[in-house]
Amino acid sequence: MSGAAGGGRRISVLIVDDHAVVRQGLRTFLELQDDLEVVGEAGDGGQALAEAERLAPDVVLMDLAMPGTDGVTAIRALRERVPDTRAIALTSFSDDERVFGAVRAGAAGYLLKDSQPAELVAGIRAVAAGQALLSPAVAARLLEEMADGDPRPASDEATAALTPREREVLTLIARGHANKRIALELGVAEKTVKTHVGHVLAKLGVTDRTQAALWAVRHGLAE
Repeated sequence: MSGAAGGGRRISVLIVDDHAVVRQGLRTFLELQDDLEVVGEAGDGGQALAEAERLAPDVVLMDLAMPGTDGVTAIRALRERVPDTRAIALTSFSDDERVFGAVRAGAAGYLLKDSQPAELVAGIRAVAAGQALLSPAVAARLLEEMADGDPRPASDEATAALTPREREVLTLIARGHANKRIALELGVAEKTVKTHVGHVLAKLGVTDRTQAALWAVRHGLAE
């Protein structure tokens, strides 16, 4: 992160969209936030990767529907080339398949393009802090899509490796709870929850909370 006036920490953001007017609108709004800094823009996935490697931003706002290298492909490559940078996919319901692709590619967050500005800012802050982000509407659509099929059996090696407490934590992650809320529900320290979350991700072989939540839903471990 970059330094801010007063000694604070600022979250560096790269904006990726093939429409210049959208990029300008996002930049104008985000630069009004004291803790955010727009460090660059890109008009397609290929340019986004080059800029991300050059700037190493904390967060990339990634449009999914772009000509050339699309957002899903760029997110997948971003995870490999700049693993410390986290991507938020900007999408719409007409892009359902791209949303599912972004999940598999490792996006840390997903927001609809018509999200309220305050929701976008909160999402950037959450993702930069290591949390996963799903717009409520996108989350509902993903879960609805998965509910159309039968859950996979939950008796595989990954599930068996989880301790009872880790299974509880995974269930609460799947419900969208942040570490603080999980700590309150389980009556443990937030630091303890963070440790459990790390163990869960490692044992499931996933990279973030969103993928863990989706794994739990697919395996019938979440409501």
